[in-house]
Amino acid sequence: METLKLGELTLTWLNGGDTYLDGGAMFGVVPKPLWEKKYPVNEKNQVELRSDPIFLQVNGKNILIESGLGRGKMTEKQIRNYGVTEQSKIDESLAKLGLTPSDVDIVCMTHMHFDHASGLTKKDGDGYASVFPDAVIYTSDIEWDEMRNPNIRSRNTYWKENWEPIQEQVQTFSKEIGIEGAIKMFHTGGHSAGHSIVTIESGDERAVHMADIMPTHAHRNVLWVLAYDDYPMDSIYAKQKWIPEAIHSGSWFTFYHDAHYRALKWDEDGNIIDSVKRNRTAAVSK
Repeated sequence: METLKLGELTLTWLNGGDTYLDGGAMFGVVPKPLWEKKYPVNEKNQVELRSDPIFLQVNGKNILIESGLGRGKMTEKQIRNYGVTEQSKIDESLAKLGLTPSDVDIVCMTHMHFDHASGLTKKDGDGYASVFPDAVIYTSDIEWDEMRNPNIRSRNTYWKENWEPIQEQVQTFSKEIGIEGAIKMFHTGGHSAGHSIVTIESGDERAVHMADIMPTHAHRNVLWVLAYDDYPMDSIYAKQKWIPEAIHSGSWFTFYHDAHYRALKWDEDGNIIDSVKRNRTAAVSK
């Protein structure tokens, strides 16, 4: 498992599963000859996208950012359509850290689309149960409302089995919220109406987790937004606001979906000046 030392904190990427989605959808109106230079694509025009939560400990609390794809919940049709090649192994990842899902105290959810939220619940007999029964789960109030009352466009990604078992654990916020003095969540909208980003600070180090506003390193261009974005102009506005400031301040960018980089820093000319790469050799040899 890859790690990033951030001040006094250590960020660790867990195994939340792997998907292959259409590259055109992931890069919206950007022509393929442009984006394929930035991010590898296979013969089916699919790009690899991880769904790997970030684990960290703050003030003795075990914290996750996102929850992974889950395991044993998707139908064969869903597995095929979403290009799922690996489902979550969060239990195994936590076990390597000497922990179980019951030890998780906080889960920060940037939004509740299935590829982020399916890891919150698991099959339990004829129903579903919480994977992290003792955790407080944070998400924006707008996101939580749409999760429970999806519209015609969003109902295919907001699944009731992902929210019904955990509804008593959820705490919502409006514009922003601070968590344990080191983490902040900011509502941005864009990818979904309730989408948020996360910042993590320790000492003079900071990481900015843009989630699906910038799902991979290839999405640094503020105009490169997803066809999946419900409100693309809000995504562009959020990128215009956050990316230049984070680069100027020397912040890390962390990723949930990137199959190649866990985290990186850019200079103001767009050059990568520091990075934590995903160990793809280990992934292939499993």
